[in-house]
Amino acid sequence: MSKARSVPFRTAAIHVALIAYTLIALFPVFLTLVNSLKNRNAIFRSPMSLPGPSSFSLIGYETVLSQGDFLGYFGNSLIVTVVSIAFVLLFGAMAAFALSEYRFRGNTLLGLYLALGIMIPIRLGTIAILQGMAASGLVNTRTALVLVYTAQGLPLAIFILSEFMRTVSDDLKNAGRIDGLSEYAIFFRLVLPLIRPAMATVAVFTMIPIWNDLWFPLILAPGEATKTITLGAQMFIGQFVTNWNAVLAALSLAILPVLVLYVIFSRQLIRGITAGAVK
Repeated sequence: MSKARSVPFRTAAIHVALIAYTLIALFPVFLTLVNSLKNRNAIFRSPMSLPGPSSFSLIGYETVLSQGDFLGYFGNSLIVTVVSIAFVLLFGAMAAFALSEYRFRGNTLLGLYLALGIMIPIRLGTIAILQGMAASGLVNTRTALVLVYTAQGLPLAIFILSEFMRTVSDDLKNAGRIDGLSEYAIFFRLVLPLIRPAMATVAVFTMIPIWNDLWFPLILAPGEATKTITLGAQMFIGQFVTNWNAVLAALSLAILPVLVLYVIFSRQLIRGITAGAVK
């Protein structure tokens, strides 16, 4: 098989693999949504079955919306996630542009240093982070979470975006310089539009761990006014008794934004993942 014919075949194989992986990954989501619409007895007696006339119940959603400030938790998660993603994409793209565009002494070492964040979990520094936030007066604030999540997402963003930015034509950027464009204009008007698939990929992979995180909200922002949706769902989990209807309902509502984001960016996400595999 010639190289020209193998590229479409490889692309099709990657798309099939991604679809299969998506279906497998979505099965637990489907199971959570289905069981959130059933009464407690049906959840334990037939967890794999669809809700019927005798098992259908919205008691979980009623409990979630009536107890605690669930809408406030949802708003906190939304604000923290959106602001963190915006900072990760902006600062990550700027750092990646500098590393890929300008050659200077220590360029490679700086790139390796920034990539260390991918290999070293940020949670290892939880005590130091908590001490720093307490000294800065940022405990129980959304700002603390935004700062931590931005630092957490930057290494992967820089690593991915720098590889994509190296594929942007130098002739295009030089033509912009000849036309009098500043480096900022070249970055925002020429480079960023060409790496939208990579930006969408980074946004999705950054959002999921932020939205689902329980560790840092529990450590840095456990107050009622700053709780995230994942932390708020823990109020229905007790030491001896767990309200599974409310837990499943809260998790179902928490899943929806991730699914919406995936549907919106699915095409750009697949293009970003497969771009380096079909050259």
